[in-house]
Amino acid sequence: MISHSIRLSFAAALLGATALSPALASDLPSSKAAPVAPILEPWSPWMIRGRALFVVPQEDANLKLGGAPIVGGDVSISSSLVPELDITYFFTKNIAAELILGVTPHNVKGAGSLAGTRIGSAWLLPPTLMLQYHFTDLGAFKPYVGVGVNYTVFFDEKAKGGFASFDLQDSFGVALQAGFDYMIDRHWGINVDVKKIFLEPKVKVNNGLVAGKVRVDPWLIGAGVTYRF
Repeated sequence: MISHSIRLSFAAALLGATALSPALASDLPSSKAAPVAPILEPWSPWMIRGRALFVVPQEDANLKLGGAPIVGGDVSISSSLVPELDITYFFTKNIAAELILGVTPHNVKGAGSLAGTRIGSAWLLPPTLMLQYHFTDLGAFKPYVGVGVNYTVFFDEKAKGGFASFDLQDSFGVALQAGFDYMIDRHWGINVDVKKIFLEPKVKVNNGLVAGKVRVDPWLIGAGVTYRF
């Protein structure tokens, strides 16, 4: 009888332990680690570029001497290699505005029937504001296109070749753009950029004795470094 009682007590204790084990397990800390939220780096809307810029005018002229057309008269405008800075602000990850700053020196000579005639020299300050679309789904390669407006200020004009005065009138123009950034890391990249500016200022030589319009229409070909904040 005693042995039978012992067996019954042992079975009851075993059943009790089995019933308690799920409750005890629920109180123990979980061995699974809580998921870690990804760390998102802050997005900055600002970017700057420094470029070496090759300015290549595509010149043409419509000139008059004392009010009469100069038949075959044309001009030749020298190319220029200068440093250039631009500042870009992103409204979204695709849409941005870019302001381009730089100055370029140029010499102007006669061409066509005016070949061999030195006319003058001038510096150009052509700030250009572009509205751009950036393609962002190509990895490190980030091409873009743009259209904008240019306002060119001519300064330090100097007459040459025996002329007494040389004056170019400040002018507005339309600008087109295509280029790309290749990002080496989150901040630094390499930039290649090409712009076409349609520019046709008025010109006066010898206080208007020779006058007309000069189509400059330069290509701006640049390469340099990108920094994204």
